[in-house]
Amino acid sequence: MNHEDRIKQIVALAYDRLCGKITGQRIKVANEASLQLQLASILKTLGELYEESPSERFNIELEKSVKLTSMTFAKSGTEKANIDVWFSIEDIESGESHSCAIELKYFKRANHREPNNRYDVFRDIQNLERYGDFVDVGYLLVATDHPHYINQEAYSLDTGDFDFRYGQSYQAGKELVYRTVKPYGPPITLRNDYTFIWQTVEAGLSFMFVKVAPWK
Repeated sequence: MNHEDRIKQIVALAYDRLCGKITGQRIKVANEASLQLQLASILKTLGELYEESPSERFNIELEKSVKLTSMTFAKSGTEKANIDVWFSIEDIESGESHSCAIELKYFKRANHREPNNRYDVFRDIQNLERYGDFVDVGYLLVATDHPHYINQEAYSLDTGDFDFRYGQSYQAGKELVYRTVKPYGPPITLRNDYTFIWQTVEAGLSFMFVKVAPWK
């Protein structure tokens, strides 16, 4: 099995085990920082199990700094970004290496930032699409205790473009516009198609896990 296939297996299994541990109340995630820590811990354990030769190494970093050379990231407005969770499998003899970026969001109902948070999800997807210089595959994990992100009947026309409710989809090339008098951010256009599916992992908490193909 090649490195990229192993990375995809590691991510799929890590996500499954994260959901299982939360559902079984073995662990608790109360904010984005704890979600990041718990996921990274599971990834590290699994990743080291997938080292198959003496020359292979599993590497993981939190808040990994990256820099583009020909464009800017929408999230920061600069050529720099920090990847929430980055990991790789490399062969130190051959020099072959494949890596993965995972961006995280944790939205609490009590924070009252729903429209802006919905915009931020699409901005993170756009960042992940631009990580092609640094990773081979990307994922966005969103956790929330607020049903408005999942099954709200309708959004306002001003912010309705930013919609990832259960079963909604995005078609590549569609421009998403924040239409308030003072927009939270500029329009966003993505390069890939997406379908958004949610999973309830415990009472009051749900996850959306989106695979993103970075472009070179």
